[in-house]
Amino acid sequence: MPHFFYTTLSPWQWGLLALIPPAIVALYFLKLKRLPLEVPSTYLWKRSIEDMHVNSLWQRLRQNLLLFLQLLLVALAMLALLRPGWESAKLDGDRFIFLVDNSASMSATDLEMAKNRLAEAKKLVGGLIDQMDAGMTAMLVSFADTPKVVQEFTSNRRLLRERLETIEPTQRGTDLKGALELADGLANPSRMPIREGDREIDIVEAQPANLYIFSDGRFEDVKGFSLGNLEPHYIPLGSMEAKNLAITAFSTRRGESHPEQRQAFVSVANFTQTPQSTIVELLLDDAFLDAKQVEVPADESVGVVFALADAPPGKLTARLKYELDTPTKRDVLSQDDIGYAAINNAQPGRVLLLTPGNVALEVALATGRAGKMSNIELKPPAFIDSEDYKRDAAAGAYNLIIYDQCTAPAPPRANTLTIGRLPPGPAWRGGSKPNETKTVPASDADQKPNPADTKSEPATNDAEPMRAAAPQVVDWERSHPLLANVELGNVDLADSLILRPPPGATELIDSTAGPIAAIAPRDAYQDAVLGFEIVGQAADGSRTVNTNWPRRLSFPTFCLNVLEFLAGSTEDSQLASTRPGQPVELRIPGNAPELIVVDPAKKEHRIRRTSQDIFQFQNTDQVGVYDLRRGDQVIERFAVNLFDRQESDVRVRPTQGGEASTLQPANIRIGNYDVKATLGQTPSRTEAWKYVLLCALFVLVLEWYIYNRRVYL
Repeated sequence: MPHFFYTTLSPWQWGLLALIPPAIVALYFLKLKRLPLEVPSTYLWKRSIEDMHVNSLWQRLRQNLLLFLQLLLVALAMLALLRPGWESAKLDGDRFIFLVDNSASMSATDLEMAKNRLAEAKKLVGGLIDQMDAGMTAMLVSFADTPKVVQEFTSNRRLLRERLETIEPTQRGTDLKGALELADGLANPSRMPIREGDREIDIVEAQPANLYIFSDGRFEDVKGFSLGNLEPHYIPLGSMEAKNLAITAFSTRRGESHPEQRQAFVSVANFTQTPQSTIVELLLDDAFLDAKQVEVPADESVGVVFALADAPPGKLTARLKYELDTPTKRDVLSQDDIGYAAINNAQPGRVLLLTPGNVALEVALATGRAGKMSNIELKPPAFIDSEDYKRDAAAGAYNLIIYDQCTAPAPPRANTLTIGRLPPGPAWRGGSKPNETKTVPASDADQKPNPADTKSEPATNDAEPMRAAAPQVVDWERSHPLLANVELGNVDLADSLILRPPPGATELIDSTAGPIAAIAPRDAYQDAVLGFEIVGQAADGSRTVNTNWPRRLSFPTFCLNVLEFLAGSTEDSQLASTRPGQPVELRIPGNAPELIVVDPAKKEHRIRRTSQDIFQFQNTDQVGVYDLRRGDQVIERFAVNLFDRQESDVRVRPTQGGEASTLQPANIRIGNYDVKATLGQTPSRTEAWKYVLLCALFVLVLEWYIYNRRVYL
């Protein structure tokens, strides 16, 4: 039978092993060397007399049970070394890439014969490794949101099995495309042609490979990818009836109707076909705080709100307590039954307002809500030339500086809002080179310019933008935090600068003449610009009203949004929860060169301020609350959570089979190719050598027993 035996010895080793049976037989033909001994009678030594017959090489070998058992023992040992077994399917090819999904959903415990889905995947991969013949090579790659090469191409089966056992489950999401791109780089190398005379020769040849994907399919279709020389095989793992409840969101925020009160919001999702009841417990620093019971409809989510009152800063934990109609009374994925959030110190940000006089802006920033969010210092534009400003701006003492009808000679180490002017430097002036030109319309900006009425002039990095008269607001970025709940359809403007934001900027307000408000990143900071003044100044020095916006309810809302988004030191603007494995960027005021991050396992990590004036932290594999310390003082906290509906919905996606009543795991789509789910058809091999060794051990014990019985009886 093909592939019934897989030899484990080389030919010369088999040659040595083949000499053992003849050697055993030869021992039974050897002549016995005895010493002469005189005895008075040989009657009592009859059996000894029989044993004194000469053993001649030409004499026919007598029947001997021990000889038969010894030869049988050697034969069984040789059979075991041949690794007898049988296969459910043949492993074809000579190069294999095994992609093993170790994302969060692979920890689901819905398989009866394995600890979890990942354990089943490793078992199946181990079976494929055992089938490998001489000349076959394989590679191991684990993947969650990023791929990792566990073992490069090798024909060493022992090494592959050892490295396979090192794959551990994670709490990350799933991204198959990254793993496919890694495999594609190995099986479909880029062409590296060289020219030899008139011919072009490829010096790198593509090497086809069989690609085995072991996953539960909790990912989107892979778009924009070509398999090339990869021959894919998808082995789905898991059940289509797996039940799971999960916390999919957890955060703290100010109440909408009572901003002075803090609340905790928890979202609970039910990934089952029936309504479920669960208790949501809230703990602060592992001490019980509150609990609520909630009914969650099938395949829906329900939000639960907890009042935090005057809860001190610390670690918030939300967890689910429930019983399901399963043998264990629990769902199949326990990792998402718990969520974390952080309460930070309510430290108001430090804001500097530089204005020659703007009553509307000063009143909007003097409300009680604004006072709780920030400490606002009011200074005239001349303060820019003072030593105090230069020192504090360079040291990062302010969270936000508002420049109203003025600008500084250099950008500060702070977020900024510039009103009616442009920030310093060429970035907001188009970044044009001296030898370039720009076209300036001579007509009103709200009309189409006539090419005959335009003129060209050299553009420099210090060139000011166009100013448009009476631009009309046509659209604004409602999804941006600065314009949340802000209505601008009823706002009129007398004039405004037409902005040319730098690359990477977001245009906040668009008008008939072009963008009049935008925000752009600057290293670790954000620069927001309003091209129009709130209150202007006429040629005679008198104050003029440039817009009716202060009379609208949206103006104080915008001012609060500015404080909340750009001041950035209140618990309302704390870091959002990040997912495991994702880097965190920390923007901390001041000039401290180093900070300490304490992870949930209480391990300390030292991070240094980068050249972009931010702190970057990469080691976020553990879920929980991380403390950011300056010395022994905790200055901020942030949480890491799974919060991935794709991972929490652990049910394997079904597809309709050939018969209406038959459900099968859905295929996966890679580029324009549908990879069929091969459930139960994975090439595997059942090894029988262990049972042969057990038989050999039995023969050995039997031979020992018979030999001793013959001697002593």
